[in-house]
Amino acid sequence: MRLTDLAVIAGYLILITWFGARFRESQKTLKDYFLGGRGAPWWAIAFSIVSAETSTLTVIGTPAIAFSGNFTFLQLIFGYLLGRIVISILFLPRYFRGEMFTAYELMQRRFGPRVRKFTAGTFLVLRALAEGVRVFAVSIVISIILQTGELASIALIVCLTLFYTFEGGMTAVIWTDVVQMVLYVAGALISFFAILHLIPGGWPHVVAVAEASHKFQLFDFRFSPTLAFFRRTYSFWGGLLGGCFLTMASHGTEQLLVQRLLSAKNEAESRRALFSSWALIFFQFALFLTIGVLLFVYYHDTGRPAPAIPERTYPEFIWSNLPPGVAGLLMAAILAAAMSNLSAALNALASTSVMDFLKPLRPDHTEAEYLRFARYATVVWGVVLFGVGLMARHWGSVLEAGLSIASVLYGALLGVFLLGVLTRRPGQWSAIIGMAAGFIVTLLLRTRVAYTWYVLLGSSATLAVGYLASFVLNENESNQLAD
Repeated sequence: MRLTDLAVIAGYLILITWFGARFRESQKTLKDYFLGGRGAPWWAIAFSIVSAETSTLTVIGTPAIAFSGNFTFLQLIFGYLLGRIVISILFLPRYFRGEMFTAYELMQRRFGPRVRKFTAGTFLVLRALAEGVRVFAVSIVISIILQTGELASIALIVCLTLFYTFEGGMTAVIWTDVVQMVLYVAGALISFFAILHLIPGGWPHVVAVAEASHKFQLFDFRFSPTLAFFRRTYSFWGGLLGGCFLTMASHGTEQLLVQRLLSAKNEAESRRALFSSWALIFFQFALFLTIGVLLFVYYHDTGRPAPAIPERTYPEFIWSNLPPGVAGLLMAAILAAAMSNLSAALNALASTSVMDFLKPLRPDHTEAEYLRFARYATVVWGVVLFGVGLMARHWGSVLEAGLSIASVLYGALLGVFLLGVLTRRPGQWSAIIGMAAGFIVTLLLRTRVAYTWYVLLGSSATLAVGYLASFVLNENESNQLAD
């Protein structure tokens, strides 16, 4: 173990924890703790959105995709833009109609309290499972640095992130996200040039080797109305439609990211943050895919065996080949991505637990008591994520595992939001039946189609079954959202 690198990493962990905890004094109300008092500028929220949808899965998983494959993963990002356009038209105006703390308050307005709890409960399960994969992913990095077991690695990162999230709430989450995103993107740029420097022939040689292996292939326009087409993970049509529906679900219905949109001063700033985040995410994914290509060329030229686990390729290369101090900085950058995402998840899980379950059940408490409950909920979810992270060790490729787990539940969640926004007739029982159908369809098809199609299929089933069920149940509920 190199003391210089360890000192850099330890210094980062101490400073970011201290920085986040400093926001405790500004946390006086639930609005402060869960929405940052709606005082953050749009550009900071944009950075926070990107940090929330980025994690160690992205940092170590995306280079592994290009190392083993090509650039076709980037087709999803074009769908991300289309999804943001739909969100800005369908969901944002409704979220800023009154003061909301969670996405699921919208479902109570449309369908009633049962659907609110059903959708909020879906989010809690979804985020706990998906975040557990991300927690495990960071243990890969820490175990490389400290040569520790996975248990100790997961415990370390959860405890440090839990501390400043517990203290500083959403304000700490947003501003530590800004710092951490700057750090991990800067780290990626440094690693890009560091790896390129180690390849004789430089960039022209990289292009020659990569093109010969079709590493820069971006689009796959092949289409056929067969099951084989839907099993292909990264196609243009799967990327455009799958990425669109995935973003509509994650940024439009899941509290993790909706919470950031609600933290903006107004709807216009929320929309500006949403679209700015797309430009950042496109640049980020393109950068990490390019790093994967560089690593492929390096291993190709040197003849060295690549790590058995693809996700170890990038962090192991950094730790083994870069100078002391630089390696520590880049490892700290990877940890930054993990901590920013984990802190976002902890605060979102706590806000849903308190605002969608506890407060409606026990409405007679004071603001100070609810704030205390919010901190307790943050701790409880920290323990839960630690446990799920341990189980996630056996779930396969970390990036695709995280996305596929989320996609299974996203379909039904998005479908019921669309049912509420686009239709007037269905009531709460139709919505619940529709969600159940969406879950079942996605589970039945998940081994037959690629995960990029999960959300589209699940949301379509929810929307169709929910609407048809309203005729069987003879429901006809008009409301303010359908107007």
